[in-house]
Amino acid sequence: MIKKTKRQWTSIAIPLAMLFILGIWIGPAFGAEEITDLAITDAVEDEIIIDPAVSITKIDVSTENGVVTLTGAVNNILAKKRAERLAETIKGVRAVVNSVIVVPSVTRSDMEIRDDIKEALLVNPATESYKVTVNVEDNVVTLEGKVASWQERELAGKIARGVSGVREVNNDISVSYKTDRTDKEIKEDVQAALNWDVLVDDALINVTVNNGEVILTGIVGSAAEKSEAIRDAWVAGVTSVDAAQLDVERWARDPEMRADKYRTRSDAEIKEAVTNALIADPEVFSFNIRPEVEGGVVTLRGKVTSLKSRRSAAEAVRDVVGVISVKNRLKVRTEEPFTDQRVEYRVQNALVRDPYVDRYNITVDVINGVANLYGTVDSYFEKAQADDVAARVSGVVAVDNNIAVEDVSDPYIYDPYVEDWHVYDYDWYDYQPGYTFKRDAEIKEDIESEFFWSPFVDGGDITVTVEDGKATLTGNVDSWSEYSAATENAYEGGATWVRNELDVTI
Repeated sequence: MIKKTKRQWTSIAIPLAMLFILGIWIGPAFGAEEITDLAITDAVEDEIIIDPAVSITKIDVSTENGVVTLTGAVNNILAKKRAERLAETIKGVRAVVNSVIVVPSVTRSDMEIRDDIKEALLVNPATESYKVTVNVEDNVVTLEGKVASWQERELAGKIARGVSGVREVNNDISVSYKTDRTDKEIKEDVQAALNWDVLVDDALINVTVNNGEVILTGIVGSAAEKSEAIRDAWVAGVTSVDAAQLDVERWARDPEMRADKYRTRSDAEIKEAVTNALIADPEVFSFNIRPEVEGGVVTLRGKVTSLKSRRSAAEAVRDVVGVISVKNRLKVRTEEPFTDQRVEYRVQNALVRDPYVDRYNITVDVINGVANLYGTVDSYFEKAQADDVAARVSGVVAVDNNIAVEDVSDPYIYDPYVEDWHVYDYDWYDYQPGYTFKRDAEIKEDIESEFFWSPFVDGGDITVTVEDGKATLTGNVDSWSEYSAATENAYEGGATWVRNELDVTI
């Protein structure tokens, strides 16, 4: 595969964009098959159907010129946002208009919701010191106050959305940076963040900064990439991000468009990028984490004050270009003593207020800071959600998840654009291949379809064979993240087991 240098692509990026604006034949020039709006609608619906956290029964999908509109209702605001993220991951989607309304399955008073959000912020070590005011009216939450970064602002909003009964969150928290930064410093940081993020192909993205406002222009290959690019742009000192002129064109997912993104990186370069990724994460930036890198394998050492911080550190590092795997040797050490009884009470309350698992009878037993969870849920997703909820609580140093899963026939499919955790970090995840009624040819066709619709996997370089429901993948991919994503797509296509023999070519 021929790789162009970044300078070469920069020289043609503007002409390419101009050709597209003028309506000239650029899509077919890159071998892009025509995708109809109806096909996009069907693909979005299929993606939501197989997702265990969003019910398709009350969601309608329509598409016009690649813009997907979601309407209907869900029972919690997390599911609304998740449906949007799922739609963004489909090839051909330019943007998503999310008009889904939230109709909570339980009726709760404004005071109950306000108290729960305040407690959720308090028991989370990452947000316990935030100066945030919570107001609730007709189940609509308004957050006000000041924090030190955009990432902290978003984390507070996410925690508020994770409380049962919330219909909407207005995040009016302002960001007050500790130091002033020049536009040049901001631009360099944004460019570095985009270049090192494995979820964004940045070859055709142009960054300009004017008085702290970041303007992203150019082209990316998917709506999911665009959202990720916007998140990357919020580095220290940024006052706003304008991505209105960052267009989504699926031909930009062509491997040759990735310039030198996946060139071989030295361990020293990877270590610097990993350090910057940890600094940008509000759940880990305040800790003295010492990353070590050898041959692309990152080892994390140091101490953090919560189990969630430990997991978030590994998750942040995985999305860095050049990282092959992560060895997490971080130790959880709480700053103040917590009695097991107090921790147990807090974990139990956290599970009751979570909109995904509040309907289940999950019991908690805390011994020496280890939260033992018992009960039964419907899916691996809900078991993982309960695990994550417990991990956020101060005083929890580990989780022993004994929750039974009612339906173990479907694997939990990890999507880096959608998920908030890495399911393979959980030692209890033990999905075993089951039996399928689908013919091998049908599974092969469905896997190839998953590759086609994925914005993250170049299926043209992958050969799929299926025997007795078990899929084998051979060929080439550009990164370890694409390698993992191909495995997930194969499971989504119906394989009972996946043997991944793909070569990672850098």
